[in-house]
Amino acid sequence: MHKSDLIKAVADSTGLSNKAAESAVDATFDIVGSTLAAGEKVVITGFGTFERKQRKARTGRHPSTGAVIEIPAKFAATFSAGKILKDKISG
Repeated sequence: MHKSDLIKAVADSTGLSNKAAESAVDATFDIVGSTLAAGEKVVITGFGTFERKQRKARTGRHPSTGAVIEIPAKFAATFSAGKILKDKISG
């Protein structure tokens, strides 16, 4: 499912116009992103938890040359599915 499909599904499910559904979806993603950027986690009960975790610096290899390179530490977004979502997708 792509973002446009999600917007259409939200519009169909809620009776909102496509424009209003797009605004709602965009606002939701913006809020989740800014909350994670601030170092906080987003917990949606039953669905899951979005969290920002730091990856440690490490050494790696350049795929073309095989040269050793240093990969710097960085933050990454993680998602852990909640119980209701896990139950729904496991059938």
